[in-house]
Amino acid sequence: PAEPTLVLRLKFLNDTERLARVRPGDTVGALKRTYFPGQEQQVRLIYQGQLLRDDAQSLAGLHLGHLSVLHCHLSPPSVAPTAPRTPGPRSPAPTALGVGSLALPLFVLLLALLWYLQLQHRHVFTATATTCLAGLTLLVTFVAFAMYRR
Repeated sequence: PAEPTLVLRLKFLNDTERLARVRPGDTVGALKRTYFPGQEQQVRLIYQGQLLRDDAQSLAGLHLGHLSVLHCHLSPPSVAPTAPRTPGPRSPAPTALGVGSLALPLFVLLLALLWYLQLQHRHVFTATATTCLAGLTLLVTFVAFAMYRR
């Protein structure tokens, strides 16, 4: 007699679902090849919180029932590294370090210099100038934490 078929629910992160008809003797790898052709390396199947790593494992060994849910995660395809090109006569030179990436360290250096001058030459700085320096220091601190917190 023919082996009975199971219907599995393949549930994706965006809450969409696909139904998969499989036989209990099929393997995890066969399921991936059938329902994700060409994407077998990018798909991750999760059943009852466990990542199904072994492609040779049979579905019967997982004790899947009719309409069991397999969560599917599709990773973006990895780009194969290409051989580095030798720059030709028309190739632009590699870009230097951008000014934008240096702006915050330069502001911090400038603030450190201003604080040094304020401490060494207190008579030159008025109360308003010191208050503005403190406010600017707070602003740059918040910006630095916001930038590097990501």
